[in-house]
Amino acid sequence: MSFANTQLKLNTGQSFPAIGFGTWQDKDTQENAVLEALKAGYRHIDTARIYGTEPAVGAAIKKSGIPRSEIFITTKLWNNQHHPEDVEKAIDASLKDLGTDYLDMYLMHWPVAFKRGDNPMPKVDGKMQHEDVDFVDTYKAMEKAHKSGRVRAIGVSNFSLAEMQRLLKETSVVPASHQIELHPYLQQHSFVDWHKKNGIVITQYSPFGNQNEIYSKGQQMGKLIDDPVLVEIGKKYGKSGAQVALAWGIAKGNSVIPKSKTPQRIKDNLEGDFKLDADDVKKIDGLDKKIRFNDPSESFGYKFYSDLDGA
Repeated sequence: MSFANTQLKLNTGQSFPAIGFGTWQDKDTQENAVLEALKAGYRHIDTARIYGTEPAVGAAIKKSGIPRSEIFITTKLWNNQHHPEDVEKAIDASLKDLGTDYLDMYLMHWPVAFKRGDNPMPKVDGKMQHEDVDFVDTYKAMEKAHKSGRVRAIGVSNFSLAEMQRLLKETSVVPASHQIELHPYLQQHSFVDWHKKNGIVITQYSPFGNQNEIYSKGQQMGKLIDDPVLVEIGKKYGKSGAQVALAWGIAKGNSVIPKSKTPQRIKDNLEGDFKLDADDVKKIDGLDKKIRFNDPSESFGYKFYSDLDGA
């Protein structure tokens, strides 16, 4: 098996693998999936408090025998723990479940604060309950954890341009990474350029777009990974449409975090780290449909992505 093992550099000076292993969903199968991923050669694992997969990730890393220092772990702060006093406790809980004493990357999962407490989705009569906490104050609490060394890099996820601009203006640590939905059908060129100018690495979640059946919006159209342009380009390299979609993201200087629980597909995704010719990257650039598949604005009671494509 061959993959390029492309490394990206964060504004903290850390390098990390461009291709990571996502652990959203399928909580009960994640320990085996992460173990398979580590055996295959992944050294970048992405999890989050809300996924409930931190214990499985920690157990798999322990079983693998791979030194902790060789693995880049990202996890995320959930919305019910945005109060500045809760951030440290949230980090403690994640570290405990992951079986480690530091995080490589800690992200604020969403810019909205839910009601404080143990309920991760605090709804009353179907309506999400919010806490009056500004994401800037939450991020400042994350900055303290960064200064202590327990969190080596901090960042955010699912922010709009205006929210990002405000964050940079009102805080002192530029986010190392921003994790967003990004794929050939939602390319967000100007937003990507803004991140490059500010030294923020983008991590693409759902790099296969509507492959995930949870996205109702994408079920009435053909799968992105079966797009004829991706499939045709793949033939040139002996790769699948899915592998080409990953290689496109890496060619753009982004990190990509595909997920799978199937051993063969786990390996196949890693082989999506290969070099595309510039003219093939251009062809894929022409596929942009400005379609966003993940938008929980209604469920969360907060308007996300208001100034972005696909909003």
